[in-house]
Amino acid sequence: MSPTNRTVVVTGIGATTPLGGDVASTWEGLLAGRSGVRPLTEEWAEQLPVQIAARVAVEPGEILPRPQARKLDRSAQFALIAAAEAWKDAGFTAKAGEDASVDPDRLGAVIASGIGGVTTLLDQYDVLREKGVRRVSPHTVPMLMPNGPAANVSLQVNARAGAHTPVSACASGAEAIGYAVEMIRTGRADVVIAGGTEAAIHPLPIAAFGNMMAMSKENDNPEGASRPFDTTRNGFVLGEGAGVVVLESAEHAAARGATAYAEAVGQGISADAHHITAPEPTGNGIAKALENLLKGSDLDPSEIQYVNAHATSTPMGDLGEIKALHKVFGPDLDHMAVSSTKSMTGHLLGGAGGIESVATILSLKHRLAPPTINITELDPEVTADIIRDEPRKLPEGRISALNDSFGFGGHNVVLAFRTV
Repeated sequence: MSPTNRTVVVTGIGATTPLGGDVASTWEGLLAGRSGVRPLTEEWAEQLPVQIAARVAVEPGEILPRPQARKLDRSAQFALIAAAEAWKDAGFTAKAGEDASVDPDRLGAVIASGIGGVTTLLDQYDVLREKGVRRVSPHTVPMLMPNGPAANVSLQVNARAGAHTPVSACASGAEAIGYAVEMIRTGRADVVIAGGTEAAIHPLPIAAFGNMMAMSKENDNPEGASRPFDTTRNGFVLGEGAGVVVLESAEHAAARGATAYAEAVGQGISADAHHITAPEPTGNGIAKALENLLKGSDLDPSEIQYVNAHATSTPMGDLGEIKALHKVFGPDLDHMAVSSTKSMTGHLLGGAGGIESVATILSLKHRLAPPTINITELDPEVTADIIRDEPRKLPEGRISALNDSFGFGGHNVVLAFRTV
């Protein structure tokens, strides 16, 4: 099929997060300003400097059949749960082919993870050392592969147009959705199921993040530890879960009578080329991603009313993002409300762009943006309209919203969605 420039819409959403086991409970938690961060109760946590995290509210074992779950890494379990909800929400009644409204050869899957099956890898290494070679699970390799979640989702829905796994640290989930938009826009697929997942709550990643001074160590204040934009912010809180969307060409959605949540306007991508972990302090790389988004779409800055910020609660990262917004939008930033849902969910790493896209899409649909919680004293350098404590009503008419995602390695991805 020759290249096209088709309109792409969102027809289904799914999630499993620290706030709830599905989209409805997660959205309710976001609007209520509820934190999903809790103390880690495992014995191994006692030796760590960081003893808090945001685990999923509903364990995947409560949803997936045990024979299926034991062959999947936790990251793949989350992805399958979120994908199943999104698929059903989009109105599909069975996998592609069995549901005649979607052709398997025109259906893609793009599910990202920043780390992949890290818990499987580390747990099976413990098995090897403690119990010997014969006790290592024969399912280890497909469980630890970073592309395991994408592969399993493609199997679940019979997606044969391509199964892809962008790995761009904490920008991975957003990059997956952006890649999916391009698959549809350029004619490779009619429908793509896309998003991000992560399951890295394990002593090694927590120890490593903690030792590099990236995580909050406020073990006695778990619910208040993630506080983006606050003067006293001191690091992110690790979360887990998945967020998935079903994207579809507007023509395909209309032909099967599907209802769209929003239009997926496009993506802007750049790289800082600055440092392997530290953000570029001036925000120039982020600004370039925003500029690329504007150049590659028909997005009018005056219609952008909400920004779901990446803002992880690190001192440098939060400021760089605000600086970039000022560089690109200048006076137009005055009418853009900004919030960070990581204040409630924690940071889902490669899953962040997925769940935060779901939150951004729902903000447009309901014209109600979730708040940032835990801001006691706003950093005076954060010169933006930060939504605090209570949801913010968004204007009527045609409006758009951005979802920002940035990752170690200097990866910058900005997604834009618009009301339909």
